[in-house]
Amino acid sequence: MLLTVAKQAMQNTETTLQLRLWTVKEYHRMAEAGIFGADERVELLEGKIIWMIAKGTAHRSAVGRTDRLLQNSLINRAFICVQDPVKLNEWSEPEPDIAVVKVHPLDYADHHPTPKEVYLIIEVADSSLKLDCEIKAKAYSQAGITDYWVLDVVRRQLYVFREPTQNGYQSEVILAEDATISPLEFPDLSITVLEILPPLRGS
Repeated sequence: MLLTVAKQAMQNTETTLQLRLWTVKEYHRMAEAGIFGADERVELLEGKIIWMIAKGTAHRSAVGRTDRLLQNSLINRAFICVQDPVKLNEWSEPEPDIAVVKVHPLDYADHHPTPKEVYLIIEVADSSLKLDCEIKAKAYSQAGITDYWVLDVVRRQLYVFREPTQNGYQSEVILAEDATISPLEFPDLSITVLEILPPLRGS
């Protein structure tokens, strides 16, 4: 009986705990104050500071291949950001692996890209698939990002999220490595999933 009461008390305490959420301005002040170590990679998502998962070689390869393909294909048409901040709102400033954004006269020297300036966001997942497809997908959808892709380098497939709402994306399609896809803003650009995946040994 006492054990049951104790468990109920613990559950009640847990449900009343309130998290202290951080704004983008506060997050920037913490970085300026040197609170984060030089080797610590963090990002702000829905007011919470998240330590970014270490990236493997397959992840690095996929980011590099995707960056090169988009740089070559969209020259003078879009600006390609690699693991740079995107300000979704006052509570979220993630650093997606790839962000395809509008060309800016100052190259975003005065601010980070905002949702209205974003054409496409791509996250590469080796050990972060759940985070990318659930938590980040919801944040990007609520911010109105119309085209969001998650490249799964383990299962070698691409998740395509479109039609954003406040409750999440209404459209989710999973493409195999031999499928082709075009960004919504650049329908003339046809990308085979295999082109952005890391090559397999012997291929």
